Amino acid sequence: MKITGIRSRVVESKVEQLSAKKCASSNPLHLLSLPGDSMNPFRFHSWLIVEVETDAGIVGIGNAGLAPRVAKQIIDLYLKPVALGCDVFDVEFLWQYMYRKTIAFGRKGVGMAAISAIDIALWDAMGKALNQPVFRLLGGRTKSRIPVYASRLYPQSHEDLAKEAQEFKNQGFQAMKLRFGWGPADGASGMAANAELVRTVREAVGDKIDVMADAYMGWNVDYTRRMIPLLEKYNLRWLEEPIIPDDIGGYFLLREMKGIPIAGGEHEFTLSGFHELLKSRALDYIQFDVNRVGGITQARKINALAEAHGVPVVPHAGQMHNYHVVMASYNSPMAEFFPIEPLNVGNEFFWYIFSGEPSPTNGYIELDDNLSGLGIAINEEALRNFDVIG
Repeated sequence: MKITGIRSRVVESKVEQLSAKKCASSNPLHLLSLPGDSMNPFRFHSWLIVEVETDAGIVGIGNAGLAPRVAKQIIDLYLKPVALGCDVFDVEFLWQYMYRKTIAFGRKGVGMAAISAIDIALWDAMGKALNQPVFRLLGGRTKSRIPVYASRLYPQSHEDLAKEAQEFKNQGFQAMKLRFGWGPADGASGMAANAELVRTVREAVGDKIDVMADAYMGWNVDYTRRMIPLLEKYNLRWLEEPIIPDDIGGYFLLREMKGIPIAGGEHEFTLSGFHELLKSRALDYIQFDVNRVGGITQARKINALAEAHGVPVVPHAGQMHNYHVVMASYNSPMAEFFPIEPLNVGNEFFWYIFSGEPSPTNGYIELDDNLSGLGIAINEEALRNFDVIG
């Protein structure tokens, strides 16, 4: 089954964030005492859709959320010429070809996101050709259903935060994640405010619900060392991305404190990068995103590597490409779930452009054995509500 065409489209919404105050979480720019949100660098929400067309009439669907306009250019200029004419089932060869073709500029970041989008589409096409769900191609079902945690809980009033956490508990979620709002530039008062966010959620949901907290690279080692003792009593399942991803030594030092398990990897992009993290014993949880690390072809290798090191994988974000990988792996005990809501920080944009994405029941995602490929489709009707490039 040969690749006959690759179509890439960027879908954009220029609606401002629903509530800048509600979404103002800690992020890398805070270390410079600058305003801004590195989660939304283009000032509007956008997503990349990729369709891989084949001579059998089958079309595989892939996507990426990082810098979609740039990723589209990489696909159109560099990856499409490489992929055309290749066999869809030669995913390992094609992955290596795309990676080595763009290695001078694309080995991490947006270049890898572009490769990921094509690779996900290839696996979707293979599943459709075989009339099998992708998780079957990856080894099959390892669990009857996937536990997911509710991922939202942005800084807001304590009353509203407690109410939102209680709503997730009422919906049956056994785990949820909140975001911090302050970093080193905010001093001791910001540290106390961060601790109050965690206290509010913990008291709202009780001790039988897992609570995680995300600093989104907005802290440094010194600040995190001071924060951990303030947070230990709330029994967090993990502290996520407290420092920038390149500070592997810093992650090791924080993990050595043994106060709270440390999670990261959302902003790592290669098998070699995760090998360094694991070899350095830097993390308690790996959190790659399939549409960032090179797609399913690369994700399954990283998952196996993490399993060999005894480190669980809980992928960043929801979406079908992550769920299929989790379903096929004993080393992935749960997955993240971004609740459906009005466009906010951009994490939930995929709900508006794809159909077939599953919603949890009592905190679990079900994947049907009768799925073909990933089980998603592009909602062309919904795309009329956005600007589409390509």
